Amino acid sequence: MPSAADFEKMLAAGRDNALLRFSLGNEYLKQGDPINAAKHLRRAVEHDPKYSAAWKLLGKALADAEALNEALTVYLQGIAVAEARGDKQVAKEMGVFAKRIEKQLGLKSED
Repeated sequence: MPSAADFEKMLAAGRDNALLRFSLGNEYLKQGDPINAAKHLRRAVEHDPKYSAAWKLLGKALADAEALNEALTVYLQGIAVAEARGDKQVAKEMGVFAKRIEKQLGLKSED
């Protein structure tokens, strides 16, 4: 299984795309580096704004980095993307995570 270093080499070689950035973000999250993970996951959704799983992982990275307001914004954007694509399970998962963050932030949920 490729490591973050392997993915970084691919990136340095000019292979920049949504899947590579998603993979890098995922590896950095596994290593406990949510800041670096978020950097690559932001690039993943820039490459492919309809990449539901990247939105979900970006929200997790931001939440892990304690950037809760930004994580909530990302989850809400991701839910809209996932629903538009018909990715009901991903949208549902992000909805659960968004509600948890709203609760942490002391925001009132609408439902």
